[in-house]
Amino acid sequence: MNLNLQRIAEENESALSAHQARWDSFCSLQPHPDAFWEKCIQQLSAMQIAIPSWALGTGGTRFGRFPGGGEPRNLEEKLADVGVLHALNGHCGATSLHIPWDIPDNADHIRQTAQELGITFDAVNSNTFQDQTDQEYSYKFGSLCHADAAVRRQAVEHNQQVIDYGKALGSEAITVWLSDGANFPGQHNFRRAFERTLASLQEIYGYLPNDWRMLVEYKPYEPNFYSTVIQDWGSSLLLASKLGSKAFSLVDLGHHLPNTNIEQIVSRLMMEGKLGGFHFNDSKYGDDDLTVGSIKPYQLFLIFLELLEGIESQSFAWMIDASHNVKDPLEDLLQSVEAILIAYAQALLVDREALHQAQADNDVVMCQEIIQGAFRTDVRPLLAEVRHRAGAALQPLSLYRKLQIRQALVDERGAKTLATGL
Repeated sequence: MNLNLQRIAEENESALSAHQARWDSFCSLQPHPDAFWEKCIQQLSAMQIAIPSWALGTGGTRFGRFPGGGEPRNLEEKLADVGVLHALNGHCGATSLHIPWDIPDNADHIRQTAQELGITFDAVNSNTFQDQTDQEYSYKFGSLCHADAAVRRQAVEHNQQVIDYGKALGSEAITVWLSDGANFPGQHNFRRAFERTLASLQEIYGYLPNDWRMLVEYKPYEPNFYSTVIQDWGSSLLLASKLGSKAFSLVDLGHHLPNTNIEQIVSRLMMEGKLGGFHFNDSKYGDDDLTVGSIKPYQLFLIFLELLEGIESQSFAWMIDASHNVKDPLEDLLQSVEAILIAYAQALLVDREALHQAQADNDVVMCQEIIQGAFRTDVRPLLAEVRHRAGAALQPLSLYRKLQIRQALVDERGAKTLATGL
């Protein structure tokens, strides 16, 4: 379905006076000149967060999946759903495809469809963690790290094919995540597995167009529980450094052991010029893929606080990688985007000059006061003003429900549709 922008404008008109009162009150409580707010609005307006094609249907677990109604049945309908999100909040102007879950049979048509919705294609994602029905060799014991050169060749060629799809769509990056690893001691020779992975990645890297980037993702465990070939940010950084200037590390917020200091990892990677992007989600125990900001909003804020050290001078890929199984996927994505923008906006409010002085003075109490003062600020009026200026909805989630968009999708697609992909 296509969301009528005129309807959004009409709904905004009825809520505009209340928004203006909240916005005026917000500005009056903050000791900043108008120029400061204009810069914040400009920075927040520029934030576009890619919606992965696999997140538009209801997720699941290894125990089961409970799809909702009106799920997208093909790539065109997935793009339409991203278009709805983008119309509502103005920050979902990109999508990220996972090949072969979402293969564009007609790349020109898909690209044109996306352009009409104001959507571009972010990094494309390869898949060598599943066996496909038409592949010759199995990835049961690994892909790019596999001891059998024929399996590695198959995995390399798949990644090259994904790059070709991405080129046809206008993408400029590929994300490589490997499930390669071992479940038992002795199953792998750690060094040889890593060396084979590097050699395979070098082949893929050599296939990249000049203006492309490779994002190397890491994960400490799952589906292999004894060891993972690219198990942490150090391994990812090592590979990216060995590959060359077009290779970067990708940070998935769920891909860390409990209590890991992710903001420090972000700082280190950014310092080395090797931070390529993020997959945003949240977790309580492991790679839970929960709604962004639903568990650890302060950690998300601290990550953006570190990102401000280089967010204007470096280019990052932003993508949501949440797939919860008990929510309307579109509502979940609206909540996730809002949480990301809240953390970003709060970080922008930190008086960095005062913070740096307090750090230099070893004034630990003041350091905490400065950053927590910004974190405890309700920045939702600021985000609503950003959306208002972009012609998006003042309150995206409320409008989504008021317009009964999910029911409209059910009426259009059916009550028992199952999204392609996951």
